[in-house]
Amino acid sequence: MSDKINVLLTEEEVDSKIKELGERISKDYAGKSVHLICVLKGGVFFMCELAKRITVPVSLDFMSVSSYGNGTTSSGAVKIVKDLDEPLEGKDVIIVEDIIDSGNTLHYLVEILYKRKPSSIKICTLLDKPERRVADVNVDYVGFNIPDKFVVGYGLDYAQKYRNLPYIGVVEV
Repeated sequence: MSDKINVLLTEEEVDSKIKELGERISKDYAGKSVHLICVLKGGVFFMCELAKRITVPVSLDFMSVSSYGNGTTSSGAVKIVKDLDEPLEGKDVIIVEDIIDSGNTLHYLVEILYKRKPSSIKICTLLDKPERRVADVNVDYVGFNIPDKFVVGYGLDYAQKYRNLPYIGVVEV
């Protein structure tokens, strides 16, 4: 592990922001329950921490999608690698992502999940790169807007490394 990683967001900043997001979601869904859908793999760290900070009843499910094929840039074609275990009909759904850049995958995902008749679908992301947005997606809960840099930590990886860092860092190659 010889890559240099500069801290972009400290563990304390990330923790504080997740607490704030949990409070907002709890307020917005007061008297209801929410069904969180984690987009694997990167989103799992964020979703677990977020779920602990939501005070309304929470259920969880997981989905794995791929839009990259073997490359490092999106192919535009989204493939569901692991589908949900539970039906969505009548549920208030929040899709939980670690990071959103182009928005292509989420645009497709929201489209197919709406066909499963949930009551509502919202999107929550820890990190957003709005300047990279290509597809029109409405992100309801954003932790941090970040610059267009390659980031790792808190679930985000570089060749499967660095997911376990407790902070968000920028890889200097």
